[in-house]
Amino acid sequence: MKKEFFENEIGEAYVKATLDNGLKIFILEKPQYKSAYALFGTKYGSIDTIFNVNGKETAVPEGIAHFLEHKLFESEDGDAFTKFAKTGAYANAFTSFDKTCYLFSCSDRFYENLDILLSFVQSPYFTEATVKKEQGIIGQEIRMYDDSPAWRVMFNMLMAMYHNHPVRIDIAGTVESIAKIDYKLLFDCYNTFYNPSNMFICIAGNVDADTCLEQIERGIKPSKPHEIMRIKPKEPYEVVTNYTEQSLEVAQPMFCFGFKQEVDETPLTVKEKIIIAMLLNIISGDASPLYKELINKGLINDEFESEHFCGDGYSALIFEGESSDPKAVAKEIKNEIGRLKRDGIDKKLFSAIRASMYGSAIRMFNNVESIAMSLTDCAMNDTSLFDELKYLRSITLEDVSRKLKCFDTENTVLSVINPK
Repeated sequence: MKKEFFENEIGEAYVKATLDNGLKIFILEKPQYKSAYALFGTKYGSIDTIFNVNGKETAVPEGIAHFLEHKLFESEDGDAFTKFAKTGAYANAFTSFDKTCYLFSCSDRFYENLDILLSFVQSPYFTEATVKKEQGIIGQEIRMYDDSPAWRVMFNMLMAMYHNHPVRIDIAGTVESIAKIDYKLLFDCYNTFYNPSNMFICIAGNVDADTCLEQIERGIKPSKPHEIMRIKPKEPYEVVTNYTEQSLEVAQPMFCFGFKQEVDETPLTVKEKIIIAMLLNIISGDASPLYKELINKGLINDEFESEHFCGDGYSALIFEGESSDPKAVAKEIKNEIGRLKRDGIDKKLFSAIRASMYGSAIRMFNNVESIAMSLTDCAMNDTSLFDELKYLRSITLEDVSRKLKCFDTENTVLSVINPK
């Protein structure tokens, strides 16, 4: 086992360990806290539909990563949720575009819960009968999301933005795609992506790091690392269409307004991601002139927000919320970006937003769940937990101003959900 220790100037510290089989473990102790949070994850998400291992290329149905997450809680000796309930722990799991994670939080019996987590994630149990039953359950879930305005406004935008990239498909897949899943495919995907060399464990809270590492090393089954090559289709820079709309049961229109970005072979650095987050706050954060203007005109409410949506082969800058006139909001956002490109960014606003983001980055260390999720980002992107604090001190107004060029006001999609 290889161990590294990281510490920062505000007194926080964490351990990063790598086992011989490639499993990465991140632990931040909070002995003064009552609770603890643990997460066992794999770099396997909904966009991993075509991959190559040992020279063999495989294509699988959309939604299989999410399907596998559902099935993994089952075992021959009972459901993992039932075991966690007996210890008083809260347990859950989620699948995103690029990862699947299994987690629990508790204020007691942490090491017993950690054993449960290690055990069920490493003990797949799939049969033809249980897979068929799950197809019905997930089919109902897919149909439920088809009627969810918040879900549809986002995925309608992605379908209008991306021609070929699998990010345009619902994380759960479609009723047609999950019908193609069988227990053999589940085992194939499990054996490919649930190899420890592709996985990570993140822990934060009232725990002892050395005790956790010893327990994990004992509990991880022997395996040989292997390399996974993820294959993505070529994606044009231009969007499919600039506007899409749908009618659902909503009180007032909802919108998602996205700027598609060109994606390089080299992933964005932590510093670049922080600069983009800062830029979004400058454009439309609640301290920005645009936000105040949109509120005063009654065009948005406090549901309005922005995000940098990015991953393997995709990147978009998104503004979303509720509005009586989504097209007017989109026009105001474009006008504000044009104004900032022309007149520059206000120095006082830049300083205020940088200070606010620095304060938020420090407050993150007061919550064990936030710490564990931030450690997950470190595991996924091979970064340090303290990078944000480091870069927020050094980023300049010029750094942020140069990033304004990433907004192509012609390559956009406005997705709207109108009231029926």
